[in-house]
Amino acid sequence: MLHSSDRSSDTRPDLEAIIKAALSGTLSEEQATQLYSFGPEIVKFVLIAISKGCAELHEQVHQAKAKEDALHNTTGPSTPSGQKPIYTKQTTSGRRKKRGAKQGHQAHHRKKSDVNKRKTHRLNKCPICGGPLKKGQRIRTRIIEDIQKDIQPEVTEHTIHGDYCSTCKKYMEPIVEDAMPNTPLGHRLVCFSAWLHYGLGITISHIISILSFCLHFPISAGGLIAQWKRLAEVLYTWYEQIGQEALQSAILFADETGWRVLGKTYWLWCFANGTTCYYMIDRSRGSPALEKFFTTVFEGTLVTDFWAAYNTVCVAFRQMCQAHLLREIEKVTCKNQSDAWKRFAKKLGRLIRDAIRLRKREDFSPAKYRRRIERIYHRLDVLAESDYEDADVKRLAKRLCKYREHLFRFLEDPTIPFDNNFAERMIRPAVILRKNSQCNHSERGAAIQAILMSVYRTLKLRGHDPITTLVKALRVYVKTGVLPSLPP
Repeated sequence: MLHSSDRSSDTRPDLEAIIKAALSGTLSEEQATQLYSFGPEIVKFVLIAISKGCAELHEQVHQAKAKEDALHNTTGPSTPSGQKPIYTKQTTSGRRKKRGAKQGHQAHHRKKSDVNKRKTHRLNKCPICGGPLKKGQRIRTRIIEDIQKDIQPEVTEHTIHGDYCSTCKKYMEPIVEDAMPNTPLGHRLVCFSAWLHYGLGITISHIISILSFCLHFPISAGGLIAQWKRLAEVLYTWYEQIGQEALQSAILFADETGWRVLGKTYWLWCFANGTTCYYMIDRSRGSPALEKFFTTVFEGTLVTDFWAAYNTVCVAFRQMCQAHLLREIEKVTCKNQSDAWKRFAKKLGRLIRDAIRLRKREDFSPAKYRRRIERIYHRLDVLAESDYEDADVKRLAKRLCKYREHLFRFLEDPTIPFDNNFAERMIRPAVILRKNSQCNHSERGAAIQAILMSVYRTLKLRGHDPITTLVKALRVYVKTGVLPSLPP
């Protein structure tokens, strides 16, 4: 250790050289030993200086990388997420919320099954020492549920008698309701396999493996697809009914995503609410596709993102997704670091969050909080109608002016949500199926896809067993030639 007198006279030039070497990353072992000899205060000072220098360097590198990514990124706000490179997507940060239902919610338990077989277990001798056991009064039960390996398909031979009618002058035969005419596969097998593919997103090859190895029912891919085509033709009536019910609903969520048909880009449209889900695959992503669905004026509230094609739909009310607007602010902030944009983004983000926070109040009603709602609209008008020089600020301000009446519709009607999350959740199963099965190889296949996905998703929303419901409906159709109405 050096004495204080030596430290004060000789060490100042050496200390400055050591600090410069530490900041530049060229600190030697001898210099580190000298730095330690100066005492804890000097060492603490140098470490703080190094940490600040590293933080500034990291920030400079991050900003340079963001500018480089912005130059090479050719995607826009309307680009589907599936077409964006992985490196342009923002990673999630912050603490994740706790998994499971919130505290106080009713617990979900699996229903107990009926016992159809009983076994008794008792030891004859001690498994450790082999000695005899005295019979006791302790008894406990344990229920085990399993699927047996000897599951076999049921093959039924139907003997159909044809008797002659002298009045009609022809032979009459009874109708077999267990399958469609001229097909060897029963309703339950057809509905079950279609549900695996169009309802759960399992690939055809995996379905064949399940039927072959688990259910001992070998079948070809062509045989399955042929039966699904016939099933879609029968269920087309339900498909039209789902579309009509969606058009007559009070609130309708809409979204679209990319799809591939014959290697070409198509679009899968989703129109859904709490009880219906209607899918449509079309070549267009613009107004021609929407005109096929919205054949009349929609008298409810349409909840969408900011895709311009929805502006052509004649609707009574609209609600623009606030989550999309917040994500747009975050996306532009990564590229634009100007002071004008930061001020605008801070004010707009605070305005949106204040509106959402007001809507989430337990005692919220438009009449009770009318003055606060008016203040929110006043803040929106001031933010949208001001003069700006920044290009991004101008673009967002123009959007606020254009959709002024549709941004805070959820404050006027408490039944309307402030985001389009429901449509995105309804379109997610189709996205998973798109990834697994690589979409469709023909327009007819795309039509079958839309019909069966709509039927299975709607039955799930309404809480019906898809297999049992469809089997009952097909039996009625085979017997009467008319498909019953869609279950409520």
